[in-house]
Amino acid sequence: MELQKNQLHPAEITGYTSEGMGVCRMDGRAVFVKHTIVGEVWEIRILKVTRSAVYGKAERLLAASPARQEPPCPVYRKCGGCALLHMDYAAEQQMKLGRINDALKHIGGLEFQVSEILSADIPEYYRNKAIYAVGTVNGNVCKGFYRAGTHDLTPVERCLLQSELSDQAADAVCAWMNAHGVLPYDEQTGKGSVRHIFTRTARNTSDAVLTIVTARGFGAQTEDLVAYLRQECPALTGIVLCVNKQKGNVVLAGDFHTLWGKAEMTDTLCGLTFEIAPQAFYQINPAQAERLYEKAVECAVQSPDDTILDLYCGAGTISLCLAQKAGHVIGAEIVPEAIENARANAARNGVTNAEFLCADAGDAAKTFAEAGIHPDCIVVDPPRKGLSEEALNAVADMEPERIVYVSCDPGTLARDLKLLSSRGYSPVQGVGVDMFPHTAHVETVVLLNRKTP
Repeated sequence: MELQKNQLHPAEITGYTSEGMGVCRMDGRAVFVKHTIVGEVWEIRILKVTRSAVYGKAERLLAASPARQEPPCPVYRKCGGCALLHMDYAAEQQMKLGRINDALKHIGGLEFQVSEILSADIPEYYRNKAIYAVGTVNGNVCKGFYRAGTHDLTPVERCLLQSELSDQAADAVCAWMNAHGVLPYDEQTGKGSVRHIFTRTARNTSDAVLTIVTARGFGAQTEDLVAYLRQECPALTGIVLCVNKQKGNVVLAGDFHTLWGKAEMTDTLCGLTFEIAPQAFYQINPAQAERLYEKAVECAVQSPDDTILDLYCGAGTISLCLAQKAGHVIGAEIVPEAIENARANAARNGVTNAEFLCADAGDAAKTFAEAGIHPDCIVVDPPRKGLSEEALNAVADMEPERIVYVSCDPGTLARDLKLLSSRGYSPVQGVGVDMFPHTAHVETVVLLNRKTP
């Protein structure tokens, strides 16, 4: 049997992809099918056949999983942001734990497995950060999210992951645009103005900052916009304009101008107070971030005299948590505004045993290695692409007793653990942390010990 487009075949779902799609096998080939659950039997229509992959559509459910639920979102299938809303939360946790361990085994070639995932107590409305795309539908400006893999806007009235204030602020921007004839930015023609609406809302303070990303600003209309937003969203504590003239998908780039209030958001995490600039990284799920940081500190610090190097330190959140237990902490981050925040956050919290360096993680690690600095532990929290070869080698060259790897992508985590294993480090402890409920993303904290020579 040769698989061809539009054929219908019954099949049982036996696994998941890293994006949360179900996987079944037909004619010896893996077929990827959205919105399905392991153990279910579906009649599947073949949508696309290539040399490397086969994609199908779940047409008729023949045997349902007890974990199946009706997605509580009207645009679930169109938006695609919440890939797992068709399964209950317990099944979602098992899928994510399996995703971590599959990557460790098949990509990393490791015997090491993670046995636990820390689930979220409240898996809805947990995001303190929202980035809305802006577009026009039926002649009206509206907010929403791009459908996965496209720039096709899916309008969203109320998102199950965002705070109510974020939705309210974005709606106010769109209403003002409609009233004043201000158009969304068009990537093809370069016309229009507003590209994205970016909000941050604190969990433990009343701070809420709205950043409007535009291609060219609002000129004489700026004061009217600010007055309207303050009237419609009195809970806002800051309104920022980001003039981003770059082509491409980068949201926050270019020049930032505070239109009203304060650009930085102040929040508390792990008993510490942090001030976060719009450009600075800050974990989007504070409740789960506290659990993740507690686990990272527990793994990293084994003596009050320890010296810890924290690469990719952002605004110093992990660094300052480490400094509460360790003797000395050095944080490194490439974003200047984040380093300014980190230094100010250290001073704000009375932390004197932490210092911060503005540098790329690889360059910083290399500089420390060349300076003969030998930390007891190095903590890395890289972006989704994982560690660069330069950073990984520089970390290993310093020969710390321990490395704590905080990862947001099981695939690059497994790849880097394999490389670190070849450089003399063994993973000995790990835990998954569900930072992003209802999406396929999952964080992992892994402790590696240096092997005895």
